Amino acid sequence: MKPTVLALKSILPDEMELLGSHYNVIPLWEQSDRSAFLEARGAEISAILSTYDCEGVKADMMARLPHLKIIGQFGAGYDNIDLVAAKARNIAVTNTPDVLTDDTADLAMQLLLNVARRGIAGDRFVREGLWKKGGFPLTTSLSGKVAGIYGMGKIGQAIARRAAAHNMKIIYCSRSQKGDIPYGYYGKLAALAEASDFLILACSGGPETRHAVNREVLQALGPEGYLINIARGSVVKEDDLIAALEAGEIAGAGLDVFANEPDVPAELLKHESVVLSPHVGSATRETRSVMGRLVVENLNAYFGGRPLLTPVLT
Repeated sequence: MKPTVLALKSILPDEMELLGSHYNVIPLWEQSDRSAFLEARGAEISAILSTYDCEGVKADMMARLPHLKIIGQFGAGYDNIDLVAAKARNIAVTNTPDVLTDDTADLAMQLLLNVARRGIAGDRFVREGLWKKGGFPLTTSLSGKVAGIYGMGKIGQAIARRAAAHNMKIIYCSRSQKGDIPYGYYGKLAALAEASDFLILACSGGPETRHAVNREVLQALGPEGYLINIARGSVVKEDDLIAALEAGEIAGAGLDVFANEPDVPAELLKHESVVLSPHVGSATRETRSVMGRLVVENLNAYFGGRPLLTPVLT
């Protein structure tokens, strides 16, 4: 008998079909009364397919699923899963790291290039016929500038390689200094910001980094500095970012993630110095397909009695 998987959100059609070939899949989004559904059929569920951009799996949901064994997260981040509750119940948790590294690093550089060279504004300048009235304003060179990366995991290292190819100097801040990393290390985020022209956030989300980028850090970055965030919206204290932009305390920002997605504060929408992106770091067909297959492979490994491929909790 196939185990039953509760899918909180759909992944790509081919990967949903693959999931369905191995498991009984229940799409939670099709249930008009989720609470009543979980009450009636919660005991059937052995696994959950969660995604980085859905409501996630909290303790109250786990409590209603007495036979839940594993949560497969579609995404590298898993801050929307209550790991404490999962560990207490011996529920395994997996994610999809590494496979999205290159695409996410590419997006970080896209944002960085756009805030520095004003690519989106330049496109609009031409389309709106403004070029006929005069030249486009001068922008900011990347060569010789300092890229400060907060979080030097695989994504941070991929960003560093790309920034170095643009002749930028790389420095970083992380939980601890990495012996195999040739870049300058800073133990405090504010110190990293002060030494950076571009502060790039590539850290994990969660309580440890919540509001790590506050007014103090932004003021340290300074009026010629730019903030790039491809990490999690929770890392930035959004009100402080808005205040810093309004006061001219930083030059601009490139943001792929926000505190309350998909709601973006109106104050950010109006700033010409801010480039916005709808949380699409891993959003290529190729990567999303690999991510979906990795979720299924982890579930297959668990129910087949084999080691998990990418465990968060075992």
